[in-house]
Amino acid sequence: MTIHIRYFAMLQEQAGRTQESFEIATPESTGEYLFQLLSQKYHFALAQNLVKIAINDEFRDWRHPVRDGDRIVFIPPVAGG
Repeated sequence: MTIHIRYFAMLQEQAGRTQESFEIATPESTGEYLFQLLSQKYHFALAQNLVKIAINDEFRDWRHPVRDGDRIVFIPPVAGG
């Protein structure tokens, strides 16, 4: 199945891209599983508990299932002032 991913801030820098399509062979994947795969691939410096996940434009729990064609956004903490 193909998942469409967008990265922001630190995760964008570490992945070296703003977005990508990612193939997952496991049909019963979750946001947590996807983040772990991508963390291994890109060596993300942020722990998962510091990142929010949105699936198809809605914030979701990390255990929410990921389906073919879903749009995933990983949102790291943002500092501002």
